[in-house]
Amino acid sequence: MAFGALIVGDEILSGRRADKHLARLVELLAARGLRLSWARYAGDERAALTETLRQTFATGDAVFSFGGIGATPDDHTRQAAAAALGVELALHPEAEAEIRARFGAETTPTRLQMGVYPVGSAIIPNPYNRIPGFTIAGHWFVPGFPQMAWPMVEWALDTHYAHLHHAEDYVERAMTVWDAFEGQLVDLMNAITADFPDATLFSLPTLAAEGERRSLELGMKGPAARVAEAMTRIQAELDRRGFPWEPRN
Repeated sequence: MAFGALIVGDEILSGRRADKHLARLVELLAARGLRLSWARYAGDERAALTETLRQTFATGDAVFSFGGIGATPDDHTRQAAAAALGVELALHPEAEAEIRARFGAETTPTRLQMGVYPVGSAIIPNPYNRIPGFTIAGHWFVPGFPQMAWPMVEWALDTHYAHLHHAEDYVERAMTVWDAFEGQLVDLMNAITADFPDATLFSLPTLAAEGERRSLELGMKGPAARVAEAMTRIQAELDRRGFPWEPRN
């Protein structure tokens, strides 16, 4: 199964707020032996968001969507999800119970709007303030606040995808190669790519400032045994060519 991310909010696109969700989702997946396949950003424009969600629903992937599920006029994710799926919106009874438990006599129609989801949704528990998110069609819709969103994502991963944890034979290994240009190692990279078609080589050069030492990150990702074999080959060739290197985490 592939995992995707959708980060929603004009404030992200305008730079008023910096996105923290993408990096954190990568960490939460990696801790469970999973990885992110793709990510998209979207603004708070309902028609465009509806079209984005039509496309992400069509992937069949597990998608974590952050932001836009509140009850203010600039929140459109709930409505866009319903439109993309062609279903109505309705107050979810479990969400209503959570919201009423949270606010008691101060429960208002506006607060109950936060429990109005596309018909067919299930709730995502919110340990921070009990106002749930919702899930439907493999999508997990959580608030934009990290304090709420990240525990909700962890709950979804551990409750619904535990059978996938560490199930894939996949690792990433890398090294820092000092004093090398990529052009000096292209022939090595091509040979490794040809000899290890079941793994993937990556090269991430840096631009050294004046007075800094030149380096590039060179690594492999794929099945553990093949990655280990490829890295041994790369290290031996770097030693033969006289390029110093050191392992990276």
